[in-house]
Amino acid sequence: MAETVQTLSDLSTLKPAAAPEAPKYVQKLDKQGRSYATGKRKDAVARVWVKLGSGKITVNNRPVEAYFARPVLRMMIQQPLAVSNRQGQYDVVCTVSGGGLSGQAGAVRHGLSIALMRHDPELRGVLKRGGFLTRDSRVVERKKYGRAKARRSFQFSKR
Repeated sequence: MAETVQTLSDLSTLKPAAAPEAPKYVQKLDKQGRSYATGKRKDAVARVWVKLGSGKITVNNRPVEAYFARPVLRMMIQQPLAVSNRQGQYDVVCTVSGGGLSGQAGAVRHGLSIALMRHDPELRGVLKRGGFLTRDSRVVERKKYGRAKARRSFQFSKR
């Protein structure tokens, strides 16, 4: 129950409420020593497993160079590892489905960032500052009836 304060001198005797402690992030590994995370971007969903290794990245049972042919997409996937100075230290295995290649690369990057954080909780601050832990919630707007696309109308003619 809250105490009532009668004078200003009584106010100094009251103790402030204790601030809540920051949540502790712990390492989450399975029996094989892997950490798992799901990443999403647009319509793509990526399931990512990370374990200590030689730095090999596999996407849908193919090497990353074969699956993501464009160098920009491969660079996008490497960003969380580069920011945290962990390149060549983790083996990454992921399965990705839905969307196009750009959305899939974004989903893999998102999942890889979360999996890295679960494998090594000290990386959370670095990845959070880089914006890799935030899910980009932008998706394509649906098509409306009576319209050519989501907002585009059919061409108007007076005749």
